[in-house]
Amino acid sequence: MSENNELSKICSIYNTDKEEHGYTEIYHSYFKDIKDKNLKILEIGVADGNSLNAWSEYFKNSKIVGIDIKDINIIEKKINKKNIDFHKGSQTDENFLNTIIEKYKKFDIIIDDGSHYPKDVIKSYNILFNSLSDKGMYFVEDIQTSYIHFFKGNAFDLKNGNTHMNFFKHMTDSLNYQEIANPFYKKKKYDSLITNISFYHNLVMVRKGKNLKESNLVKNNSYENKRYETKVKRSPLKLQYYLKYKILCKLYTYVLFIFFTIKKLILFRF
Repeated sequence: MSENNELSKICSIYNTDKEEHGYTEIYHSYFKDIKDKNLKILEIGVADGNSLNAWSEYFKNSKIVGIDIKDINIIEKKINKKNIDFHKGSQTDENFLNTIIEKYKKFDIIIDDGSHYPKDVIKSYNILFNSLSDKGMYFVEDIQTSYIHFFKGNAFDLKNGNTHMNFFKHMTDSLNYQEIANPFYKKKKYDSLITNISFYHNLVMVRKGKNLKESNLVKNNSYENKRYETKVKRSPLKLQYYLKYKILCKLYTYVLFIFFTIKKLILFRF
C-alpha cells in the first residue's frame, strides 16, 4: 500500500477485501483525480455493505448505488447514509436493471463484484454499458473465475471458452476495428464505443468513449483500396497499381477469407 493511497486506508478501516485482492492501488490510480467530483457510481454485489461505506467516504460528493440479490439491513450494516442508495435485485434481471437505469440515468463508474459467473457478468455488461457516461469506466472484479469450471469457467480451452475473460479479450478488437483488413468484416456492437481496455490480475477495466480515428493503412476494412488510393496520389501509373492492388492483392485476400472460413467451419468456431 502506497503512503498516499487514501482508498487503501479507507478500505482497511471498513474491512473490505479490495485491499487484500490488490484492487485499491489500481482503483486509486484511476479515481484519485476525480474522487471529489459529483459522480454516480454503481456497484454490483455489495455483500455486507462494507464496500459501499468505503466508496461513500472516498467519493464524498458522489451518489453511491449498490445492488445485490440478497437484501441488506441498511441500519444494521450502517449504510443508511445520505449518499448511499441500496436496491435488492439480480444483476441478470433486465427489468430490474432497467429500473435502475431509469432512476439514475447515467453512471460514471460501474463495478461488477457480483456473482462472478461468466454469463452473469456478460449479461450485466451488455445491459448496463449504455448507461455508462462518456469516458465512464466499467470494472469487473475477480475475473479469475473465468478459469474455474465450478464457476462455469473454462480452464481447458483458454482461447475459445465462453468466458467473460474471452469476452473482454475479444473486445480488444473493437479498439482497432478500423484496422481490420477484411472486406467482409461486419461492425460489432462495441466498435467505435470504447477507447481503452486494461487487464490486471483478476481485474479488467473498460473505458467508454468515441473511437472514430481513421486508419492510416486500411480504408473501409480494405488494405488494397487504401494502398491503391495512396499510390495513385504519388504516381501516374494508375493501371499498374490497379492491377496490383485492385486485382492481385484483392484476389489474395479473398483466397485467405475462403481458407479461414473453411477452417472455422471444420473446427466449429463460429
